[in-house]
Amino acid sequence: MTRKTILVTGGTRGIGKAICRELAPNYHLLVGGTCRARVDEACNSLESAEPFVCDLTNLTDLEKAVSAIHTLDGVVLNAGMAFSGLIEEVTHDDWVRMLTLNVVAQADLIRLTLPALRRSRGQIIAINSGSGFRASPGSSAYAASKFALRALTDAVREEERGIVRVSSIHPGRVDTDMQVELQTAAGKPYHPDDHMRPESVARAVRLALDTTEDATVEVVSVRPI
Repeated sequence: MTRKTILVTGGTRGIGKAICRELAPNYHLLVGGTCRARVDEACNSLESAEPFVCDLTNLTDLEKAVSAIHTLDGVVLNAGMAFSGLIEEVTHDDWVRMLTLNVVAQADLIRLTLPALRRSRGQIIAINSGSGFRASPGSSAYAASKFALRALTDAVREEERGIVRVSSIHPGRVDTDMQVELQTAAGKPYHPDDHMRPESVARAVRLALDTTEDATVEVVSVRPI
């Protein structure tokens, strides 16, 4: 079986790790991360995988990593960051860090991989958030970055329509280390059963990737019951 090649950023933990496991039986995976040891460990646990180690916010590093990719059928934009804070608490540097990783780095990765994705008539799947549709108190920076990511994917979808398919997946709260950190910072008790499993998001990614070429899964909202 010839496997299609899918790049999953942030593929060593949480939602990204679940996505890699979901896709592993049928796809060759490029597992993204910044720590070589963790990326290698993740690759060794998968049937067909290789490392994609780079700092997405370092353009030189990202360009070098993308230049080493020979064939590419899909990119899952999963890497990102989150923190909460009232507008009076979020500093200039906080805004720069959030928008650089959650928006600028995503745009850079799309731009750099588009030539390969056009050749393969491939797919871009962005892991967004419920915060990409609505903002709540304390979420100004995070929600702004996710609104911007939604705008980015909406625009690219139309620019590449008929060539590269673009999907935006918006999970609600997911049982991950990041969610534990967010709830702890907010002073709230953490109950795993109140959240979705990462595997639920991974299956939405699988749905988008496995959709036949005559159709696009454009926007999906996946929320805990």
